[in-house]
Amino acid sequence: MEKLIQQLINGISIGSIYALIALGYTMVYGIIKLINFAHGEILMIGAYVGLICVTTFKLPLIAAMLIAMVVCAILGMLIERVAYKPLRNAPRIALLITAIGVSFLLQYIMLYRFSATPMVYPASITGSFGSIQIGNIIIPVIRIVVTVVTIILMILVQIIIKKTKLGKGMRAVSSDRDAAQLMGVSVDRSISFTFLLGSALAAVAGVMYGVMFNVSPMMGSSSGIKAFTAAVFGGIGNIPGAILGGFLLGIIETMVSAYISSSIKDAAAFAILIIILLVRPSGLLGKNVREKV
Repeated sequence: MEKLIQQLINGISIGSIYALIALGYTMVYGIIKLINFAHGEILMIGAYVGLICVTTFKLPLIAAMLIAMVVCAILGMLIERVAYKPLRNAPRIALLITAIGVSFLLQYIMLYRFSATPMVYPASITGSFGSIQIGNIIIPVIRIVVTVVTIILMILVQIIIKKTKLGKGMRAVSSDRDAAQLMGVSVDRSISFTFLLGSALAAVAGVMYGVMFNVSPMMGSSSGIKAFTAAVFGGIGNIPGAILGGFLLGIIETMVSAYISSSIKDAAAFAILIIILLVRPSGLLGKNVREKV
């Protein structure tokens, strides 16, 4: 029983990061029907920016996270304006290919700049948080911090989308772009803000991922693919679905690693993606939408 509780705690903390990344995927898809495959690379860049801030400039982790958010928010808006906006009225396949191209471009730029040599966050950062022991259950405080920060950010995103003018504009554009434009909503500003918000969340996830697992930021790109799986699992384009999918994927991955084998946990994630696409293509909370052709 204690092992099960321990793995649930681990799964929730990992799932919270997946959910945070999945929000970026699902918001962009919801507003312009684009799978932004460069989102995982934005997360990776955020992790690198945070790493440079804490190692080279000796900044506190919070300051490093804020700087990473700003850098990635600007990068996300720049990618949208340069790569995606000119193709907004093009066939979807053109946007998809462009997104894959941007993903590879960012990967190889970072490989050229930092090489494939592993770079990790200082272990002192994770160790400084300590851990809590309840019986035989050991809970690293960093996992609690990551989960709490993620939940707070998710609540803030929901408030922004539901209560602010920009958020209402995003929902209007997502529902009917032409009608929103006729009603005076700036489509360009709404789309840019979506990329800004999603990229900032990816930066936070990238820094927390690097700190919690003490792995190279280059590994963040693969977690972006898993987060895409989480978004599809919950229902791509559905914000509560992305959150649910992220937490469920984290728990499933942890349980597979603990009770079956850690070598197949990644395979389990993609097996879920295949099963969901076969059984319920719209995801757990997604709705089937019919399009007139």
